[in-house]
Amino acid sequence: MTTPMIQEAVNLVPVYAEIAVLIGASAILLIDMFLSKAQRSITYVLSLLTLVLCAGLSYCDFASGATTYTFHGMFVSDPMANLLKLFTYLTVGMTLVYSRQYADDRGMLSGNLGGEFYVLALFAMLGQLIMISGSNFLSIYLGVELMSLSLYALVAMRRDNVRATEAAMKYFILGALASGFLLYGMSMLYGATGTLDIRGISAAIDAGTINKTILVFGIVFLVAGLAFKLGAVPFHMWVPDVYDGSPTAVTLLLGGAPKIATFAICIRLLVEGLLPMAFDWQQMLLVLAVLSLAIGNITAIAQTNIKRMLAYSTIAQIGFVLLGLLSGVAGTTDRSGIAAAYSGAMYYVITYVLTTVGTFGTLMLLSRAGFDADNIADFKGLSKRSGWFAVVMTILLFSLAGVPPMMGFAAKFAVLNSVLGTGQIWLTVFAVMFSLIGAFYYLRVIKAIWFDEPADNTPIAAYGDVKLVLSLNGLAIVALGILPGPLLAACLTAIKVTLAT
Repeated sequence: MTTPMIQEAVNLVPVYAEIAVLIGASAILLIDMFLSKAQRSITYVLSLLTLVLCAGLSYCDFASGATTYTFHGMFVSDPMANLLKLFTYLTVGMTLVYSRQYADDRGMLSGNLGGEFYVLALFAMLGQLIMISGSNFLSIYLGVELMSLSLYALVAMRRDNVRATEAAMKYFILGALASGFLLYGMSMLYGATGTLDIRGISAAIDAGTINKTILVFGIVFLVAGLAFKLGAVPFHMWVPDVYDGSPTAVTLLLGGAPKIATFAICIRLLVEGLLPMAFDWQQMLLVLAVLSLAIGNITAIAQTNIKRMLAYSTIAQIGFVLLGLLSGVAGTTDRSGIAAAYSGAMYYVITYVLTTVGTFGTLMLLSRAGFDADNIADFKGLSKRSGWFAVVMTILLFSLAGVPPMMGFAAKFAVLNSVLGTGQIWLTVFAVMFSLIGAFYYLRVIKAIWFDEPADNTPIAAYGDVKLVLSLNGLAIVALGILPGPLLAACLTAIKVTLAT
C-alpha cells in the first residue's frame, strides 16, 4: 500500500491550479470591464491561457504520481484527481472555442460586462476542480455550490429570452432541492460517524460500532443528490427542459465538465468513504442504471428536437457510468476487479464528455445569428453543405451509439466486461439490448445528414479555430477508439493509486 504524504501545515503546492483559476478569473473580470465589444477577443484569449497554465500545473502533479493531502486532509492531489482535471481543462477549453461565435451572435458577449460568460465558466470550473479533489464533506459541498451557482447564472444569462428564464428557474429550484438531499445525507453520515473526513468515515464503518440503519438512511439521500447531478432516472426531469431551454453554449457547459466532477465525488464518497456499505448503495445504483438505460433510450426515440434527443441520450449514457460504478463490488465478495470496473467507468465518462462536446459544437457550427440548429431537420443535407463536418458529426454519433472502431465502442466494451465479470449476465444483456435500441435515434440523424436534401443552403461560416478544434475532436474520437490502451491504462493506474491511499 502506498503511503500518502499528509501535510499537517497548509501546503499550497497541490492547490496551485485552483489558485491560478481563481486569480485568472478575477483578473479577467476586472480587465474585461475596460474592454469594448470589439476587444472582447482579449477576454477569450486570456481565458484559454488560464486553462493552459492550469493544465501545465496539473500535468506536473500527475506526472509525479504522488498523493498529497493538504488543508488538514480536506483537499487531495492524486493521480485520479489530476487526470480528471486535465480532461476538465480540455473540455472547458473546447467549450469556450465552440461557443465564441454562437455567444457573440446572441449578444451574450456585449455590454459593460460581456466577458461574464467566460468568467462564470471559469468559476464553474473552479468548483469542479474542488469537487474532484475534495476529501472532506465541507470541501466537496463547497465545490458543488460554487459550480451550481455559476451554472444557474449562465443558464439565466439571456434575460430577454423566455425559454432561458424558464430553464433557469427549473434548474435553480430542482438544483437547490438536490443540494438539500446531498447535504442532508452528509449530515446523517456525520451524525453516525462523528467525522466529516472521507477516510475517517471509512475507518469508523470498519470499526463496526456504528448503527447501520442511520448509515443507510444517509446513503439514500446522498445517492439521490448524486443522481440528480448526473441526471439519472428518476431524478432526470430537469435534463431535457434545461438542455433545450438554455443557450446551446450553456447547455455544453452543463453537459460536459460537470459530469467529470460528479463522477469524481461518486468515487470519493461511495468508494473511498462508503465501500464497506457497498451492498447497500450498489442496489440503489442498479435501479438507477436500469431505469436510466430504459427510459433514456426509449424516450429519445420520440424526440424531433436534437437538444432534447441528446438530453435523453445523456440519461442513457449515465446508465452505463452507473453500471461501471456498481460492477466493482456487485454480486461478489471478490474485490479484485474493483480497479478495472472503476477505471472502465472513468474511461466511459471521459469518452462521453469528449463526444458530447463535439456534438454540441457541431450544433453551434450550424447555428447563426437569429437561427439555432435545434431540430433534427436542421441537419438535412449537411453532407452537401460541408462534407468534412458531415463526416465529423457522423463519427461523433457513431461513438455515442457504440459503433466500432469509435471511442464509444471501447468505452461500452470496458464497462460491459466489468459487469460480465460480476456474473450478472442478465444485466449485460439488458445493457446491450438498450444500446441497440438507442442506435436508432443516432442513425436517424445520420440518415438526415447523408440522404436527405438540405432545407437550408446557407454556407457554413465559422472561425478558423472552431473548425480546427472540431476536426481534431472528431479525429481524436477515432484515434482513441482504435488505440484505447494508453488512456485505459492511465485510468487504471490512477484508480489503483487512489484506492491504495
